[in-house]
Formats: sequence, C-alpha cells, structure tokens
Amino acid sequence: MFTTRPTLQGTFGMVSSTHWLASQSAMAVLEDGGNAYDAAVAGAFVLHVVEPHLNGPAGEVPILLAPAGGEVRVLCGQGVAPAGASPAHYRGLGLGLGLDLVPGTGPLAAAVPGAFDAWMLLLRDHGTKSLADVLKYAVGYAEHGHAPVDNVGATVESVRELFETEWTSSAEVYLPDGEAPRPGRLFRNPALAATWRRLLAETEGAGDREARIEAAREVWRSGFVAEALVRQSGRPTMDTSGARHTGTLTAADLAGWSAGYEAPVTYDWNGWTLAKAGPWSQGPVLLQQLALLPPELPAYGSADYVHLLIEGCKLAMADREAWYGDAAEVPVAALLADDYNAGRRRLVGERASFALRPGSPGGRTPRLGAHARGAATAGPGSSAMGAGEPTVAKLPASPVPGEPAVTERPASPLAGEPAVRADGSTRGDTCHLDVVDRWGNMVAATPSGGWLQSNPVVPELGFPLGTRLQMTWLEEGLPGTLTPGRRPRTTLTPSLALRDGVPVMAFGTPGGDQQDQWSLHFFLAVALRHPVRGGLDLQGAIDAPNWHNDSFPGSFHPRGMLPGSVTVESRMPADVVADLRDRGHDVTVGDAWSEGRLCVVARDPETGVLSAAANPRGMQGYAVGR
Repeated sequence: MFTTRPTLQGTFGMVSSTHWLASQSAMAVLEDGGNAYDAAVAGAFVLHVVEPHLNGPAGEVPILLAPAGGEVRVLCGQGVAPAGASPAHYRGLGLGLGLDLVPGTGPLAAAVPGAFDAWMLLLRDHGTKSLADVLKYAVGYAEHGHAPVDNVGATVESVRELFETEWTSSAEVYLPDGEAPRPGRLFRNPALAATWRRLLAETEGAGDREARIEAAREVWRSGFVAEALVRQSGRPTMDTSGARHTGTLTAADLAGWSAGYEAPVTYDWNGWTLAKAGPWSQGPVLLQQLALLPPELPAYGSADYVHLLIEGCKLAMADREAWYGDAAEVPVAALLADDYNAGRRRLVGERASFALRPGSPGGRTPRLGAHARGAATAGPGSSAMGAGEPTVAKLPASPVPGEPAVTERPASPLAGEPAVRADGSTRGDTCHLDVVDRWGNMVAATPSGGWLQSNPVVPELGFPLGTRLQMTWLEEGLPGTLTPGRRPRTTLTPSLALRDGVPVMAFGTPGGDQQDQWSLHFFLAVALRHPVRGGLDLQGAIDAPNWHNDSFPGSFHPRGMLPGSVTVESRMPADVVADLRDRGHDVTVGDAWSEGRLCVVARDPETGVLSAAANPRGMQGYAVGR
C-alpha cells in the first residue's frame, strides 16, 4: 500500500514531532547517549524557537510518560488562574463582550505559565543530561537563526498592524526592519537566546545536575524571568475586547505554583488500554468515544462508520461541555461506565443530530452555561467560530484595533496551521512531540500556548505570555468557571496506548477541539486495519482521509458552534460524502490534506522493534530514527 512516507523502523530510538528541527535535535540527544526524556526536553525548547506561532515557554503542556518497566504517569504543565482572576473582577472591567467571555488575547487571558516548569521536572526526575546539554539546540537556533516555515511569516503578516501600532515589542522581534520572517532567510530571536544564556549563567554554580535544574526553576518562579513576566502582565495591552487591560498575574502566583504528577485516566477497549490526562484537559473525550462504540463496528471508512464516529463524538463533546473542568468534581468513572454508555449509545440514530445532548452520569443533572445553551439553540450553521484555536484580528475589517470581526464558517484551511481567514483573523495552533528510546522509555507531549499572536513579546525575555484562561467561563457554578488557583479546561491531549499493560504507542496531534477526533480516527485506523510491513501501519493510519465536526461549543474565543457541521478531506470517497449529506450532515469538503497533524512512535515489546511516523499535512512534521 502506498503511503506518503515510510513507517520508520529501528532499534535505537525514534522521534516524531511537528517540526523537523525539533525531531532532529531530539534525535541528536539520543545519539549523544541521552534517554527519551532528555530528548523530549531538547525538542520542546526547539519547538519554542521554530514554531513560535504555535507554542512558547510561557504556555502549557500535558506530558504522558511511560518509564521502561514503570507506570504511566501524567505530568501536568497547565498553570492555574492567578489569585486575582475571578469572574467578579472580569465583569467589573466592563469588557463589553456581550456574553461575558474572557478575551482571546492579552494579559487578562494569561494563566500562570506552566510549560517551562513541567519540562524542568521531566528533566530533573527522568532525564540524565544537564540543562545546558538540552538547551544548546534551542539557544543555537535562536541566536544564530533558522529558516522559518511559511506560516511563521504568514501569522506575523496577519497581525502586522497590531504589532506596529500596539504590540511594538513583538514588532521588534518579528518585524525587524519592517520585514516578517520568511523561508530561505535566517530568522533570529536574540532576546530569547539571551534569556536562556542568562538562566544558565545564574544556575551554573548551584551544584550537581539536579540542583542546577532546581535553581533554574527558582529563577523562572522568582528571579529575573518572574520579574519580567509580572511587569508585562501589568502593562495595559490591547486585547479582543477592543480596549487595553492589564492582567492579574503576580509574583506570588508565579512563586506559588509548580507542575506536578498525577495518575492518568484509562479505558480498556478490544485488548488495548488508552491512557489520557484527566478532565482538566479534554483527554477523557477520546475514552468516552471508545466507550460509546458498539461491540460490532461498521466497515472501516464506510459511511456507516464515519456517521457512527461523528455522532459519538457529539455526545462525548456535549459531556465535555457539561462535566469537564477543574472548578468542580468530575464524575469520570460514571462517564466511562458501561451502563451509562449503553444508554447514550441508543441516542445515535440514522440521521445527524443537531442538538447538544449532555448526559446524566449517575443521575446527576448536567450543568450547561448560558453561552453553551445559546450556541446550541441558535440554529444550524449560525454561530461564530474561533476556528478551533485562538483568533486575532488583522485590524482593517475591525472598528476597534484588536477586535476580531465575526467569523463565519471556516473554509477548512490547512488544519493545525495558522491561516489568514476571510475576516482578517488568524488561527493559531499547537505542537506535538513523541519519543521512544532503546530502553523502552516513551513520552508523548502536546506543547501549546504563548503564541506570538496571543500576547505581546515580553521585551526582556523574547517570548509572550499565554492566553489559556479564554477557555474558562465567567458564569458561576460551572465545572469550567474561572476560579483562582484552578486550571482552565484545556484542549491539549496527548495519548499513550498499551497492550497487556505494556506501553506500545505514543501519539497525538495539534488542532484544538479537533485533537481527540483526529486521534481517535488514527487509533482506530491502527487498531482495525490489517497490519502491514511486519507491524502497525502507522503511516497509513496517519495518511488515511480524516474529518472533524464542530457540533459543540468551541474552546476558544468567541466560543461558537456549528450544529450539524462536518468537514472532510476531498480524498474521502464521493459516495461516503453523499451518504453523509443524505443523513442530514452539513458537509464541507476541504482540501485533500487538511485534517490533522498527527505524530506517533511505537515499540513492539516482543521484538524490541521501534517505529515512528509523522504527518505530511502542514509540510513540516517529520519522524526520524534508526
């Protein structure tokens, strides 16, 4: 069977990520004797440099790790809402957002940064290399330059006027001499390189490897990095409300938070065990979709099969809206229980549903906010969408600088990549990174946030704050209500798959609300199709035609939904598309290679053979290994 690339196989190590420089940097660490965790940290910091429109050091990251012979753990790099970030505070600002939404950009949307501390914990507890060893690749690309992909420059151009008139510190980095980054010309970020060099210099005399990593964490939380982040939060900044606001992040918020470990949520299906982060992410959505599947599935790729997965996704996403969050207890066990899902499964009919239908696990009453109820009753195809990731206005079409125009249904740009849309706004996205080493250590991580288009660059540091609080609600009493000291319910959702209790596959994708749709479709393609080439057909599963739906409230400002919508790649068979439309689905046919940016690594525990594959969509993700 033809695939766009081979499924790589070897025995030494495998890396797959959303950018070839991150993949190769991580592989260089493996070649230098490092393990999967050393390699993942090195690759992650390179992603901050080469995909600044998709992630940054002040963003967030959930990490799933499976030490050889050990238990799967979740390392939570999602920071919490600052102590001053309450619904009352935001409503008191008179944001004028109509539905009391947290702005999609600016310091009001900034949670306590989580990514840096999570990577430091991973390196300290599971790595073997020094901080200097893993940072040198990112420092080199920031200091000496790298040839950027098209979408870095496209993103900068889409917010050029905002940078030139309001976020001038961003213009200094991303519009030097007035020109945006472009392929074929080296792009540098000397401020970021200087930040890491200063951090290494200040921690050099702290002691052994672990002590220097601990010292770096302290510099981030209470040293020069923390001081610069707090100063930036206090600078009045134009955001999507059309006004300038300061944030709520304080020195105490930074000093008081740490990344931490927790147990994964798991579900057993047909001999597989899937491990995900908890309901502070959308991770259990993939598990709920599996739990909703009937014992006998329709033929893979058929209209019956696609319809079944679309309708099951709608039910799982409705439960996400009603039950997931960090502000209240989430009944995860009840949501995954057999009897609950047997009842939910009966809601899937022959026709497409246009309703938002959360369930009542254990007899509990679902808690849908006013915004979700309004979006669900607005009518098919009528709600504004944020295109799956944060939106920022280009400004010409907007009456107020920084305010996005209303977005109609997205035209399915290259999924997982920023693209300037018809309304002048831009979509951001996320990164992904998977590593497996020759000892069997495995890691999956989905870094995101701190996008260059989400907040001004902190001039002293070379990177911006994040905006993850836009995923919270200002309405009281919801599981996702903005709550000081609690995490926003994120879309970030890496996956680990086990067979007979042994980790065999790490995978994930960028894509906001689409992540656990594309990941499910990939996983089922691996699990249901006949293996080829002596092992799992990872590349074939990635290459298979993909799709997503938006029949639930989006996670990003302006939090819209499109009831009944389905977007498919044009490679999906025409008879399947026609059948879906006959069933009532509102189908948009997108580009042939426009849905998903999956990465995967795998290990056969019987033979020790390692495998990897990466997504051709986006034209920048690569797997490497030997």
